Amino acid sequence: MIEEKVLSSEVLMGKEDKYGAHNYHPLPVVLSKGEGAIVWDVEGKQYYDFLSAYSAVNQGHCHPRILDALKEQADKLTLTSRAFYNDRLGIYEQYMSEYFGYDKILPINTGVEAVETALKLCRKWAYVKKGVESNKAKIIFASGNFHGRTLGVISASVDPDSTTDFGPYMPGYQIIPYNDLDALEEALNDPNVAGFIVEPIQGEAGVFVPHDGYLKGASELCKKYNALFIADEVQTGIARTGKLICCEHENVRPDILVLGKALSGGVLPVSAVLADDDIMLCIKPGEHGSTFGGNPLACVVAMAALDVIKDEQLAQNAYKLGTLFRERMQVLVNKSDLVTLVRGRGLLNAIVINDTEESKTAWNICIKLRDNGLLAKPTHGNIIRFAPPLVMTEEQILECCDIIENTILNFKQ
Repeated sequence: MIEEKVLSSEVLMGKEDKYGAHNYHPLPVVLSKGEGAIVWDVEGKQYYDFLSAYSAVNQGHCHPRILDALKEQADKLTLTSRAFYNDRLGIYEQYMSEYFGYDKILPINTGVEAVETALKLCRKWAYVKKGVESNKAKIIFASGNFHGRTLGVISASVDPDSTTDFGPYMPGYQIIPYNDLDALEEALNDPNVAGFIVEPIQGEAGVFVPHDGYLKGASELCKKYNALFIADEVQTGIARTGKLICCEHENVRPDILVLGKALSGGVLPVSAVLADDDIMLCIKPGEHGSTFGGNPLACVVAMAALDVIKDEQLAQNAYKLGTLFRERMQVLVNKSDLVTLVRGRGLLNAIVINDTEESKTAWNICIKLRDNGLLAKPTHGNIIRFAPPLVMTEEQILECCDIIENTILNFKQ
């Protein structure tokens, strides 16, 4: 039974610890309300959200246009499953096709499901179109990747937290260095390679931005060796980096585009795989599916979320504010021995703390940031990722830069 009285942060964190699986290590703050770039905890304290649910709320928390679409559709029809047609799916598929410029969309739910779908589609294409011998197809991954937590994708991870005691792993994968075109070409020489999947920026690894020309070069190499170039834009897509998708920074059109997170503005799980007919139609009825994929509620919410991206020019805002943010953080790098580097693109950025991955310095800085009204979280120990909602204003980003700068300059280990 849900308790109606307002419980304290301490009590609520205790309940999660007692009754929930211990597969997360959250920052000690209990949120109960959000609007735009701001969230509030159960005691009413206000914070700037600099994680955006790992870029799922690019449009800001509880955007009224998205919520209105959700509420209106929820009163009509929420789910039919794909056993039948519904009156929203075809409209949504046309919308997505025209919005992103692909022949077909395969609707799914979560980011990792979309990645798994792309991998299945890539293998199927290799057997049906490329002529790879049955069960011989290989897919190339970049080292340092984070595509999710299923067995299918942790099999390509080099992070021991993701892989230890979860084997045996999926065969048919090859891992090469990220941002290394020579290594990619060497791997592509194998005629059994079906495709190469890559994050245009490795977000979970610490916001690693590849050299200019890497994505373009990788796409061209895949074409040269008749392999598919798959972009996992679950985190980098939907305007986060200052373009609709990150690959647009190098005028690259992936053969398979994987989207998720902000596709629904953080309202419910919605993801998608997009490709042209030559690839997408390799999968036939009964070969892949999802109970909730393409449900009417998700279709309506996703269209509203993408309308917000376009109408409010959030890609342009991310580009402008991201440039301003990195300039301010570079000033901090020059002032503080604690911060050694700032990197990123658009409003997906990170600072590197002058300490080891095993140190708690970055965590303790994030605790101080919380105390000062800004929520962020470390990744890989000594890296702090900053990814606020794209609806943030210039005045707000400057205030947040002041909070970050003052926190770090006054930080005592």
